Amino acid sequence: MSKFDFRPSGVMPAMVTPFNKDESINEEQLRNLVNHFIEQGVTGLVPCGTTGEFVNMTFEERLKVIEIVVDETNGRVPVIAGTGETGTKLVIDASKAATDLGADAVIIVTPYYLKPKAKGLYDHYFTIAEQTDIPIVLYNIPVCTGVELPWTVVEDLVDIENIVAIKDSSGDYKYHSALLEKVSDKISVLIGWDELVLGSLAGGSAGCILGSANVIPHIWLEIYNHVKNNRLKEAQALQKSVQKLARMLINSGALGAKECLNMMGIPVGITRQPIILGDALSYELRDEFRVELEKLGLIKKKEIKFEIAEKELTSRFYAVGVTPEKISDFDLKVGESLVGERVELAHIDLLIGDKKGPVGEAYARALTHPAKGREGLQVILEPNMQVKPATIMIPTVKVNSLRHASLTYGPAQAAVAKAVMQCVEDGIIPKEAVEDLVIIVNVFVHPSASARKRVFINNFKATRNAIRKAIEGLPSVNDAIENLENARHPLRNDP
Repeated sequence: MSKFDFRPSGVMPAMVTPFNKDESINEEQLRNLVNHFIEQGVTGLVPCGTTGEFVNMTFEERLKVIEIVVDETNGRVPVIAGTGETGTKLVIDASKAATDLGADAVIIVTPYYLKPKAKGLYDHYFTIAEQTDIPIVLYNIPVCTGVELPWTVVEDLVDIENIVAIKDSSGDYKYHSALLEKVSDKISVLIGWDELVLGSLAGGSAGCILGSANVIPHIWLEIYNHVKNNRLKEAQALQKSVQKLARMLINSGALGAKECLNMMGIPVGITRQPIILGDALSYELRDEFRVELEKLGLIKKKEIKFEIAEKELTSRFYAVGVTPEKISDFDLKVGESLVGERVELAHIDLLIGDKKGPVGEAYARALTHPAKGREGLQVILEPNMQVKPATIMIPTVKVNSLRHASLTYGPAQAAVAKAVMQCVEDGIIPKEAVEDLVIIVNVFVHPSASARKRVFINNFKATRNAIRKAIEGLPSVNDAIENLENARHPLRNDP
């Protein structure tokens, strides 16, 4: 079989590139990542792509990554190396170098920044194919490049022998379906937009190259095999179960994938500046990643000891490296979280403590001596059913009308109630301690907020995150120092 008969298929992670704190490449972690993916059953590896942060690496660094991946893979699965550049000659040089290093194919993103048109794009790929001797995967990702590779151009390019596939990360299913219709009989059409995997596979694509396959390759492989074997209901259920995680990973790129892998105990280090935690990925979204990984069983529960009201309790708690082995000193614990944007933003400050301590005193005082317009409300699940631990909600913005109270603080109260009970159910607050603790929640809801469902969702997430941070004592002093340069006030430019 000719090497140009190669047709990539199945599930291939767009690999992250592990970096040390000084932003140098961590070879050991990269080799470990290669083996982890192959053990998971992936059908190919794609280093130096978008999720691999290729644009923030030098030419020599990219070649080093490709060399390491090819060497560690040792022929077990195909390696499709990213050799995209802004200029045609640059791509040719990179592709020849990748060929010499033993890559099985190259994936070439459309030229970016200067934005060529259709004729320039055709000539670009034609010239590269003519002057290289390796299978080529076209790569369309207009959200990053500002350039769309028209399907009419792809239709012409597929007649070139060494063009064997296209990865479509447009997120536009109309465009994707045109590729499936026009060229899937000649080359592999691969989906690169994580939320559209099932639709693409069911429509006839050969497989996927995904950033989220760094985190959940086994689930994408299950979906792929379900579709191949006409088990659509099973595939639908799996796609729905990871849709939120896929959406979050698309929006956070390499940083989100790396945070997830690090939480899962697969170290891959940091992203290179200017992509930083607290900006490209908020701390609250990182907490949401943690919750989604828990749901999928990718973070394991371990026993944590709690000391509350002179009682030592044991709970099974989803934990990552920052979770202490023993959680104590429940006189006063403080948590804070911010979720959402603009008028739908939810900001939660809360206190958790022993009802016989200072938080208990503050709780009683808030009920007996309320501030006008900011009266505390005992949080209930339904009429006559108080949340446990006993929780009081206090608005941080003065309630100015019954409509304001109903439209905004009604769903916010329901969200706080659900979040507290969820934390008890999940073992974040031990069930045996609910009678010993009280919670005071300061809730910010923008006076102009009007989407009740979004108010509920954002306040639920923020309260859950704040409770967890309070229980775990996060952020720690070390966290605060480490992330000092990344901090910014969320409302500074959005009064």
